[in-house]
Amino acid sequence: MTTPPASADAPAAALPWLATSAPLHRLPFAAALLGAPVQRAGAGPARGVLAWGRKPSARKAEALARRRGLPLLRLEDGFLRSFGTGDSGPALSLVADEVGIYYDSTRPSALEALLASDTDVLAGRQALAEQALGLMRQHRLSKYNHAPPLAAGTLRPGDRQRVLVVDQTWGDLSVHLGGADAATFDAMLAAARAENPQATVYVKTHPETSRGRKRGYLTAVQDSVSASGQATVVLREPVNPMDLVDQMDRVYVVSSTLGFEALLAGKPVSCFGLPWYAGWGATDDRQTCLRRGRPRTVLELFAAAYLHYARYLNPHTRQAGSILDVIDWLCHQRRMAGLAPHEGADPGQGAAPPAVRRLIPVGFARWRRHNLGPLLASRAQRLHPVADSGAAAALAPGPGDALVCWGRDAPPGLEALAARSGAALWRLEDGFIRSVGLGSDLIRPWSLVMDGRGLYFDPAQPSDLEHLLAHAEFSEEELARARAVRHFIVTHGLSKYNLESDRPPPWASGGRRVVLVPGQVEDDASVRYGGGAVQTNLALLRAARAACPDAFLVYKPHPDVLARNRRGRVGLQQALAVADHVETAHAMLGCLAACDELHTLTSLAGFEALLRGKRVVTYGHPFYAGWGLTEDRQPHPALQARRQRRLTLDELVAGALLRYPLWWDWELRGHTRCETVLHRLLEQRERLQAEGGLQALEKGWWRRQLRKLKVVGQAWRG
Repeated sequence: MTTPPASADAPAAALPWLATSAPLHRLPFAAALLGAPVQRAGAGPARGVLAWGRKPSARKAEALARRRGLPLLRLEDGFLRSFGTGDSGPALSLVADEVGIYYDSTRPSALEALLASDTDVLAGRQALAEQALGLMRQHRLSKYNHAPPLAAGTLRPGDRQRVLVVDQTWGDLSVHLGGADAATFDAMLAAARAENPQATVYVKTHPETSRGRKRGYLTAVQDSVSASGQATVVLREPVNPMDLVDQMDRVYVVSSTLGFEALLAGKPVSCFGLPWYAGWGATDDRQTCLRRGRPRTVLELFAAAYLHYARYLNPHTRQAGSILDVIDWLCHQRRMAGLAPHEGADPGQGAAPPAVRRLIPVGFARWRRHNLGPLLASRAQRLHPVADSGAAAALAPGPGDALVCWGRDAPPGLEALAARSGAALWRLEDGFIRSVGLGSDLIRPWSLVMDGRGLYFDPAQPSDLEHLLAHAEFSEEELARARAVRHFIVTHGLSKYNLESDRPPPWASGGRRVVLVPGQVEDDASVRYGGGAVQTNLALLRAARAACPDAFLVYKPHPDVLARNRRGRVGLQQALAVADHVETAHAMLGCLAACDELHTLTSLAGFEALLRGKRVVTYGHPFYAGWGLTEDRQPHPALQARRQRRLTLDELVAGALLRYPLWWDWELRGHTRCETVLHRLLEQRERLQAEGGLQALEKGWWRRQLRKLKVVGQAWRG
């Protein structure tokens, strides 16, 4: 692309793109994908002007570019865009064209010019093209990737031949600018029938038509059988396009990208319009474009469009990436949604219960439903939140559905409903590294655990985490990831809520071994279910002193108990009769840095201490106990039978942080991996620190505002 010369005020590389419309101004990750930020049209120096394809909104951008003498760059979604459709998340790929736009056959585009030139588009990229194309075929990837696999019984058994006719949405610019109209679709359908008299003709509607959002050109076509016995079948339900194409002998399109995806699958394709891939000798063309005459192979077409023309975002770094970065991300989304074809769960990318037909959250507070909705919706075809078990029963759940509750204690009647209906019962809890800020401040989580067996803090029954730790085989790559994750957490002082300072307190231990005893909320589920013979903070403190009579013993009360919001208070004099110091000023991470060992019931602080190489003694039955990494003072017979495996710390981290949780990216609205969330949380915490917002979170400012809103809301309703 031609770049304007640098002005005296700014180098060209620093100049922004100008946008004349709000959507382009707000384009996610624009700086990474376009090499410069985007700002609203103004009078200052600029790199060029952005327009979205050939939409009517582009006219204003075209006028601005002419008036300012600036280059015009037309954008469109890339050919490998995202997991869901455009309204479900930002594009991971864009095409940027300084000549025209690929679907406009009435004039040249940069893609067409590249294909028409003598450029060897595979030079230096053939291996990458073959690798990317192979992965796309293997994983059934398309422009959008949320559709379910082709279900058994969708196609007629016994077809002698199958022909696919692809419909498009009414008014699609690629139809008009591809030299076609409504009559073209009628002619295409007629030709498909006439040219394949022995075939069943399948008409596939566009996904937006199937959802009822738009009409198609072939909407009026119905299932039928002609006088000669030829059947026409309309496929209206969403289906993975590559699964569908694989079952076809021939494909007919006007200008749909599905035609090129059929070429990638090795199918003969007839084009009744002029899509970008027509005219190069790879398709049966019913129209001619005089600018296109140079023969190109399918691999060359793929390399030109997907490697040269398109730009990609690395979903983990948020910087410019490659097609392989996006393929990896899309494969992970399909695995987590239960849509991965012909493969098991990838043990290195996280484990989760399988996707289901309907997901029925029961008894969730409205704020929690709002915060968890996108993540839960990614696990099922339909999401049906209800107030209680009675409302869940009214939905007649059955096998293939999942009932979901928060925490260990299911709403009354829910376990019985699951047992008699055959529906799965999943329990949710916050992940071990959750967010910047507390869940009680209604801050949305970046990680959750979704357990189909029990929950990690209840030793009375197995959990998915316990089963994973007892049986999983961890690869060397996973263990290396676990070591890197542990190092990152410790180096940057990350924790569950990331509000704490890791500044160590100046304890006057006199050189004695420092033993930290973190208090807990005594009626917390992890204590009620995972505690042993020791059930109170005072009893824990006394047990630690008995075990370490000469140590410098530090008791750190739980913040909620200290604020008298929860059970578990130990009087100061009672505590000092056993402990050498009661710590109320410094945060847990700083205390962990200053101690030599930690004694606990079930606190997550024990896991965080293990990450930091500290000796940990347990008096309850937390998820990290029983694997040979802790000294366990209260053995649990059932746990001893189930937890016979000896784990390394890296194996524990791989299970608890890499595989067990669901990690969610709120910007990309998709599943991600632990490392990515750790970087996002660190960035968010540093940004809040710079803006002064972290202190407000630490002091519960948000909680106070919410209480005010609640009071105002109650007064208004009254």
